Amino acid sequence: MERITSRKNGYIAYLRRLASEGALRRERGETVLDGEKLLGEALSSGCEVTSVLSDEARPPERLPEGAKLYCAPAELVGYASPVKNSPGPVFTVRLPERRAPERVDCAIVLESVQDPGNVGTAIRTANALGVGAVILTGGCADPASPRCVRATMGAAFRQYVAETDLAGLAELLRAWDLPLYGAALAPGARDIREARLERAAVAIGNEGHGLSAGLMELGAGAVIIPMAPGSESLNAAVAGAIVMWELSGRRL
Repeated sequence: MERITSRKNGYIAYLRRLASEGALRRERGETVLDGEKLLGEALSSGCEVTSVLSDEARPPERLPEGAKLYCAPAELVGYASPVKNSPGPVFTVRLPERRAPERVDCAIVLESVQDPGNVGTAIRTANALGVGAVILTGGCADPASPRCVRATMGAAFRQYVAETDLAGLAELLRAWDLPLYGAALAPGARDIREARLERAAVAIGNEGHGLSAGLMELGAGAVIIPMAPGSESLNAAVAGAIVMWELSGRRL
């Protein structure tokens, strides 16, 4: 195990860049995370952990085989971590590249949802409720960002997630034979409780701008989530959770 003592160390600099640069994450095919729980989830899911940086006074309980191992004083581990008040260890991991499933019974589509916490929560909810696919389009937050993966609580290591444009979305829906509904305040929108969503995909849009006209043109119509008078809108992650319960919760 290599001991690191300086903030100027190349590995420390790499971890900090990986946390902040999406282009570097895509180039290297990995992300940086923090914590024993996420490390355990990554290993249990069969993901390749490529390196681990631990507090020299508190080595992790479980060390992955084949990973590069480093230790450092707690202050330096905190400096390298993508989160404040780092519990450690800090580690790099390759997120699995999954092929699109041949059959998907229900899917959630997020368009232009730019908050990584909301995207991560949607991925976590989809995994918990058995939703077959999470499809990101229109410039959503990077699903491999540390904040997003942390919000999934490990579901990112197991859930099928696709990033695509509207043409790619249409192709996936055709392959799965799924109609697409948009959660939107639109003329003729149906109460989501009355829509037939046994096999369907539902799209959630950016809280400020809703769904694009281009996406709505792909769909079979609009659905709405009933709310109390005076309420304006729901957080995207909350709306997504309600939609996903309607999509798949009754099967559980």
